[in-house]
Amino acid sequence: MSARTVEYVHAVLRKALRDAVVVDQLLVSNPVERAKRPRNPVRERGEVSTSAQLRAFLEQARRHRLFAFYHLAAYTGARCGELLNLRWRDVDLAAHQVRISGSAAVVGGARIEGTTKTGRSRTVSIDTGTVHVLREHRSRQAAEQLAVGTDWRGTDDYVFATGWGEPVHPDTVSSLMADLIRSHNRAQGQAGELLPHAPLQGLRHIHATTLLLAAVPVHVLAARLGHADPSITLRVYAHVIREQVAEAADIFARSIPPAGRAAVSKSVSKKVATKRAKGR
Repeated sequence: MSARTVEYVHAVLRKALRDAVVVDQLLVSNPVERAKRPRNPVRERGEVSTSAQLRAFLEQARRHRLFAFYHLAAYTGARCGELLNLRWRDVDLAAHQVRISGSAAVVGGARIEGTTKTGRSRTVSIDTGTVHVLREHRSRQAAEQLAVGTDWRGTDDYVFATGWGEPVHPDTVSSLMADLIRSHNRAQGQAGELLPHAPLQGLRHIHATTLLLAAVPVHVLAARLGHADPSITLRVYAHVIREQVAEAADIFARSIPPAGRAAVSKSVSKKVATKRAKGR
């Protein structure tokens, strides 16, 4: 079995047997706590899309009714399930923020909703452009509901819904992203710049990478992404951190002039001052 599967089985057994100890009091201790969990090797992320590629993808997605989903995914770094669980009551356009309070997933072929990955809600700020995108999306959604009339199937105010008002299936946005990338590449042909066949998770990665390279503090990014601890952010985006570490020496050197140069500059200034004194 893969390391990920072993880790998942270990977590399920640990939780079940912990309930047997604490809740039902069937066991004195949890034997899984004494079992050494195999270390899951950390796999670094591949290359993420560039800002130019992101713009090209969003331009292609702009023609689709779910454009706002991809825009919000790229500009907030929120997970797919978190966005598909989003209701309009969680969106405060006046305050420029979105509250992430739950997540949607597919289990056994059925769409289910639950808490976020960490079990905690968070508030993510959004920029003015994203507010405009969401306003347009809401207006379009209202027009769709008006056109459908009594056949509207919406039972809640989902931000991202089908044309009939039903919540969007997670597989829909994943397959649609692949379709949009293929459409862009076909339109570009051999002469244009092709987009990589990146998964939906790539939008989250480029959001995180861009902020890290812009020197946004790791603990701020961790809160924005919904990581339980900044150490997770450091581990997942270790390759970006290494790039910053490599540049740190040059940044410091540019900020502080070398001692030799400072001494020469001081000597020159002294000679100029002496000549001026003699000229007087």
